[in-house]
Amino acid sequence: MLLENLEFYWVVLVFFGIAVFYSSVGFGGGSSYLAILALVFVSFFEIRSTALLCNLVVVSSSCYMYLKKGHLNIKKFLPFVLMSIPFAFLGALFKLDEAVFFVLLGVTLIISSIALVIQSYTQGRSSSRPVNFPTWLSFIIGSVIGFLSGLVGIGGGIFLSPLLNHMRWDLPIKIAALASFFILANSISGIMGLVVSGTFDVPWDKAGFLFLAVLMGGQLGVRFSLKKFNANSIRLLTAVLVFLVGIRILVNNGFNISIFA
Repeated sequence: MLLENLEFYWVVLVFFGIAVFYSSVGFGGGSSYLAILALVFVSFFEIRSTALLCNLVVVSSSCYMYLKKGHLNIKKFLPFVLMSIPFAFLGALFKLDEAVFFVLLGVTLIISSIALVIQSYTQGRSSSRPVNFPTWLSFIIGSVIGFLSGLVGIGGGIFLSPLLNHMRWDLPIKIAALASFFILANSISGIMGLVVSGTFDVPWDKAGFLFLAVLMGGQLGVRFSLKKFNANSIRLLTAVLVFLVGIRILVNNGFNISIFA
């Protein structure tokens, strides 16, 4: 693996940075955790499990902060979450072939990077007057993103937030709060699915340091968000990183063609 000879504390620092960047816009960082873990861990069961737990640590503290500041509208958020939970559970039950997993992971990261760019350039429009949408549309969006989230091991906020910003569903800070709540629910459901399917596997000797790093980074990032920190440049830079790593994983691990080694 590319990073197997790198001192692990550098990986911990990278996870801290990821948590800061992603939590500043309501995300958990799952897609980037997956990208880094795919270069560090051998078992893709460990990759999915550890990424979901890191997500859970970050968004749990973020949800608390958003709730404390009055940005979590549980009633309005429920249609998304009620459908995402069972579908995330179903997605996590699938025991994917390793090559299939890495293809899905690579494609997911590439789509995620594009979604981040879209969110950056639609941020101005999303701050205008919110548009009302029927509740059934929230159910459909929640179920589709929930299933994909459980399948590849992310919370799904990185798909949900850009979509809702583009739709002008609500103010950006409200969408960030929903993304955190959505990721929290899907991460819990996804972990339950992994446990039931017998594929929940965490290397606790290393993962503990990662959990501590993302907890501290997540707290720092969400405080930036609550102080109206402009994260557009961060989203764009993160999009470039996620896109490049997604391409590498898709080609190297998914199709076994050696590039960017």
